Amino acid sequence: MIRRSSLAVLLSSFVLSSCAGGPSPDGPTPSGGSASDVTSNYYVYVGAESADLMHRIRHGPDGTVVDRSIPVGEMAVENEGPHGFATSPDGRFIYMTTGHGVPDGKLWKFEAGPDTLVSEPILLGWFPATIDLTPDGLYALIANFNLHGEMVPSTVSVVYTPDMVEVDQIETCVMPHGLRLSPDGLFAYSNCMMNDQMVEIDTRTFEVARRFSVAVGEEGPVDGSMDHSGMDHSMMDHDTMGSMGGMAMDPSCSPTWAEPSPDGARVYVACNKGDRVLEIDRASWALQRVFETGRGPYNLDVTPDGRVLVATLKQGAGVEFIDLESGESVGQLPSATTVTHGVVISPDSRFAFVSVEGVGAEPGKVEVYDLRSFEQVGAVDVGQQAGGITFWKVEPLN
Repeated sequence: MIRRSSLAVLLSSFVLSSCAGGPSPDGPTPSGGSASDVTSNYYVYVGAESADLMHRIRHGPDGTVVDRSIPVGEMAVENEGPHGFATSPDGRFIYMTTGHGVPDGKLWKFEAGPDTLVSEPILLGWFPATIDLTPDGLYALIANFNLHGEMVPSTVSVVYTPDMVEVDQIETCVMPHGLRLSPDGLFAYSNCMMNDQMVEIDTRTFEVARRFSVAVGEEGPVDGSMDHSGMDHSMMDHDTMGSMGGMAMDPSCSPTWAEPSPDGARVYVACNKGDRVLEIDRASWALQRVFETGRGPYNLDVTPDGRVLVATLKQGAGVEFIDLESGESVGQLPSATTVTHGVVISPDSRFAFVSVEGVGAEPGKVEVYDLRSFEQVGAVDVGQQAGGITFWKVEPLN
């Protein structure tokens, strides 16, 4: 835990590094273009996992630029890895998970705009990754990916955000990943990368409510042979379970993201290994459609108007756009570099903001795509391994 004096130093360093209102002279350089009819500035926050930086990106009539860069972390010699990002519903706060540490990661809370730390970061499970908030902003749910240890069931942390207190850890499955809440906030959806399942969590009880198999050819509700950890005891004996460290069979889907539709009727699941996206009906708990995609769909988002599903193609180094009425792909564009990661869509359904990690010493990137023309209209370099990304606000220029 940070001492009070250390926290004060951290806060001061954040303010000093940010007061110029833009990237440092040695930081990334802006690039990209702009649409002639854009009359507002759009802001997102993105994390550079290998650089321990949080960037605020602005896209508008003047192009796409790094508006501000904020160093994050507690120890200069330790890479702490900003990974998951979420914005409070009122836009006041940015929440960030760091996946590394000693070795546990933490949850951080910043005041958006000044980008100053609000309170001491708190410990969660191992490698806290994807984060989402309830519609009232009172609770954060974070998938503890557990990249550090053996293939054993991990958890989803529940944090009461006003006091930044972890109130529960819900055991779900092996390598939970890609958590998102339904629009009404009553259920959270996450995946089990090594169990080939999607898990539904009831936020009123903080318990697993249902499971859905996303394994190829076996899509459907999971029966009672699965225990609370997601293990299929009907298919493995004790020796097999022990030799696999609690891991289920070799996944055929390896799901990495679960994204509820804007009306809450469906959930979309990215099969990173299966090169497809599944559409699951929440009411009937049945598979509705399968969308074949490019290589390695990783993160998903749906336009607020329900028109387009956007998928990042992590292994395919690209972005794919699917028309949800027809179920057809309407475009697949290459990213400027490799390892395409996160995506977030503006509230007006106009732009998709995509983070791209790059490899080695390459800078990460944030790319902007116009969802009317399905063309890239902006891009900017950021720190290495750009990953988690969250939308902050639209600011009209009038």
